[in-house]
Amino acid sequence: MAEIMSLADAVRALVHDGATVALEGFTHLIPMAAGQEIIRQGRRDLTLVRMTPDLVYDQLIGAGCARKLVFSWGGNPGVGSLHRFREAVQQQWPRALEIEEHSHAGMANRYVAGASGLPFAVLRGYAGTDLARVTPTVAFIDCPFTGERLAAVPALNPDVTIIHAQRADRNGNVQLWGLLGVQKEAVLAARAALVTVEELVDELTPTSGAIVLPHWVIGAVAVVPGGAWPSYAQGYYERDNAAYAEWDPIGRDREAFQRWLKELTDAEATA
Repeated sequence: MAEIMSLADAVRALVHDGATVALEGFTHLIPMAAGQEIIRQGRRDLTLVRMTPDLVYDQLIGAGCARKLVFSWGGNPGVGSLHRFREAVQQQWPRALEIEEHSHAGMANRYVAGASGLPFAVLRGYAGTDLARVTPTVAFIDCPFTGERLAAVPALNPDVTIIHAQRADRNGNVQLWGLLGVQKEAVLAARAALVTVEELVDELTPTSGAIVLPHWVIGAVAVVPGGAWPSYAQGYYERDNAAYAEWDPIGRDREAFQRWLKELTDAEATA
């Protein structure tokens, strides 16, 4: 059952060194504040899972939190590369980063398998690509009914999934709407879940297209207004396109990134 707590306490309780952690949100409702709190608390040796690593994972990788990345695309949307990610892979700074690359469909199906309690997922995909050659978690099987050659990928069951949502009620039921990715599946697949929300309300009023994650699948809820910035939260604030562009020179330069990292951790120390 979900417990309402501060973000710092929730990360301290649910995110541990060596854990497999998924921070999900597809261009929308990206849990940026939670990722930065993981950095502040100095977590290490994490396996980070995300369909589309962007700024939040560039920051976590640059801060030395990650030993492995499981993903299906990585970049600064509309701007270019993730330079902390690139430098970790190419130059092993601040540490070597193992990567496991999948397609979007493969990652989504892995979460669905994990949420369904199945050991693996089957899909039409990967044929004609090099991913199966370089990614050991892609295999091919023959359908026992038709003989069709299909791809198989193992289920994803993160130790903890973290998402951002618009609101939660005081019992810990969470409501989110707008452009959704695999947040629901990633939460249901995880052993524990942390949700940051824009606000806490007495009652979740019906909203067109909204989904509700019940309190019994969530470990902790933290109220963090603006917790998705610079991504957007529909009904609350828009995407800050300038912030994505401004990240590029910070992420591109090692010294600039280290200054940003010091400011982030110093801000916590004086809060």
